Amino acid sequence: MPDDGRPDGRAGDAPAGHGPNPFTEILGGKGQALDATVPSVAFVVGWLVAGALGAAQPVLPGGLLAVVVAGGVALWRQRRGERPRAVAVGLLLAVGAALLALYTGRAQDFFLPRIVANAGSLAAWLVSIAIRWPLLGLVVGALTGRPTLWRRDPDLVRGYCRASWVWVGQYAVRVVVFTGLWAADQVVALGIAQIVLTWPLVVVCIAASWPLVRSALPPGHPGPLRPVVPQPGEGS
Repeated sequence: MPDDGRPDGRAGDAPAGHGPNPFTEILGGKGQALDATVPSVAFVVGWLVAGALGAAQPVLPGGLLAVVVAGGVALWRQRRGERPRAVAVGLLLAVGAALLALYTGRAQDFFLPRIVANAGSLAAWLVSIAIRWPLLGLVVGALTGRPTLWRRDPDLVRGYCRASWVWVGQYAVRVVVFTGLWAADQVVALGIAQIVLTWPLVVVCIAASWPLVRSALPPGHPGPLRPVVPQPGEGS
């Protein structure tokens, strides 16, 4: 178990008001978000090319291309030794989306699982804020090896709740835009929106999370890597 230094958890970190954004390293950059967009772009390209060539069912080559590309991304990530779970989810999502589009015969239905997934994420983040278990805290806690220690630090709980609203906003934007384009049968626009509203929004959320968390922390607080846990006998 890592040594936290002093019992109050303050040793070893710079004050909260200084230093780079720690969430950039903790939460990662745009890599995984880019992985999620590639199969969708491949589907739209395959669908457009097949349609231009006069294919009777252009959804089929589009779906096959999306699955092949998603499989290639998964294999590449695995060879790099990265966490396979997120990549596996992306592959399964691409397969499910392709099967759904083939079943309905509607190209726009390829994007329906992503609309449902974003709507579910939106609801989950809202509930987590309401019950004071913000998902941002759970994500950061899991990635730093202290899944729930931050819950004993009221300042971090407040900060994570505050920053979680940024992530709520990104899911809300996606649901509104994707649903509108899906209802209007705008397949190409859905592919473009998948790019514009995926990794750029993730990068914005990561960049904005730390300032919002920091705004809730008192001067001298060591930040999210070292939650300040009250010791027995200390005042509340």
